[in-house]
Amino acid sequence: MTLNPRGDRRRRRIGLLGGSFNPAHAGHRHVAERVRRALRLDEVWLMVSPGNPLKPARGMAPLAARLDSARAIADGRRIRATAIEAALGTRYTVDTLRALRRHFRRARFVLVIGADNLCQLPRWQGWEEIAAETPIAVLPRPGWTRRALASQAAHRLARHRRRPGALLQGKVPGHAPWCFVPSTEHPASATAIRAATNAA
Repeated sequence: MTLNPRGDRRRRRIGLLGGSFNPAHAGHRHVAERVRRALRLDEVWLMVSPGNPLKPARGMAPLAARLDSARAIADGRRIRATAIEAALGTRYTVDTLRALRRHFRRARFVLVIGADNLCQLPRWQGWEEIAAETPIAVLPRPGWTRRALASQAAHRLARHRRRPGALLQGKVPGHAPWCFVPSTEHPASATAIRAATNAA
């Protein structure tokens, strides 16, 4: 089912797992399933970026190919692949979140990121607004988890940290909470998959 960028009025708890998905792989599915269960989400959207501002365009597959790879690991119901950012005309996460809140007024969104992105979060445009307005769930990534929990963003947001089960309890009192979701670290890597494909 294609997501309508104009939105709807359904009341849902939705995880947003954005990325290049160049290509999507079993590690993305693992993260989506783990966060959906841990936070009791209704859906997780695999948001395939039209172009990550922090990543080089060289070596990036066309959006249609990356979206197809995300659809291949989604189930179309609980885990859904979408290029909604392209439809909304947004590239920065802060703009995407603003647009989604306008169009899906009754949904509660959770931004799902890997530990590597918690380290990089201060480099994101409008990162403080993102953290203040949208609950964030952080999942382990091989080689990044300890660094992430000692990062600038983790220190700045320390007093807003909650356990996963409490992330969406009640209304957000002035500043959105964040949590670390314990999980096994899946070894799959899009970089390794591309390297193996190019070597074949």
